[in-house]
Amino acid sequence: MPLIDDSQLKYLAFIHRENAFRHHRYDEEMRQYRLMRMGDPAAVEEGARMMSSGLTGHLADDPVVNARYLLIAATAIACRVSIEGGLDEETAYNASDLCIRRGHRAQTVEEILAIHRDMIGFYTRMMAQAKGERSFARPVLHAMEYIDLHLHEHVTAESLAEAVGLNRSYLSTLFRRETGMTLSGYILQRRMEAAENMLRLSDYTIAEISEILAFSSQSHFSQTFRKAKGVTPQAYRRLNRAGGFWGGDGPAGTPGEAEGERP
Repeated sequence: MPLIDDSQLKYLAFIHRENAFRHHRYDEEMRQYRLMRMGDPAAVEEGARMMSSGLTGHLADDPVVNARYLLIAATAIACRVSIEGGLDEETAYNASDLCIRRGHRAQTVEEILAIHRDMIGFYTRMMAQAKGERSFARPVLHAMEYIDLHLHEHVTAESLAEAVGLNRSYLSTLFRRETGMTLSGYILQRRMEAAENMLRLSDYTIAEISEILAFSSQSHFSQTFRKAKGVTPQAYRRLNRAGGFWGGDGPAGTPGEAEGERP
């Protein structure tokens, strides 16, 4: 019998609907890690809010064990996001090991939540240090956060300027001067990074990822991804699935070859 089958997933979905429960959406969950990657101290409070929101997964009946599993998952994500952001790999992995060992010894949910705060705080400080503690102008930081929170929408220079409260031309000039990138280039980069994460770490189909990231069509997403990364989304998933949380060849079943096929 497979570890996870369709009947189990459908039953769990039914139970969640009956109890009006949902998990965090992907963009909700990733906000803390985006702030962390930017070296923004607000990541700590955002992470604490997410851990206590009631929308986390139910991984074990014992509250302490459940919190411990959530800590392990959060630490794994934070570690890899930090590496992608420029943190030394050995430092990132050693910190992850230490955090998880502390979580294993913790005896209460409160202890585990405190460890989680320390973990997010550590990686946030390391990211700020890795970036030379450079501080972008507030409008640029605001623009970056707005982009990250609206990757599932069609973000234009006009809508971004309005959200930040600046003239479009001035914002474009300021953003390029401070980051070395155009607004459109940064938006595309962040969408491609989000796409990479979903291809590696989720079971969303190519069509679903295209829709989530607000591409006009699946073919447009595939063409854009291939131009940016040199491979199709399907090929990227096949080549990088082993680098995800499963640490091997991925979960039961292998990624499909046809566009839109769920792995």
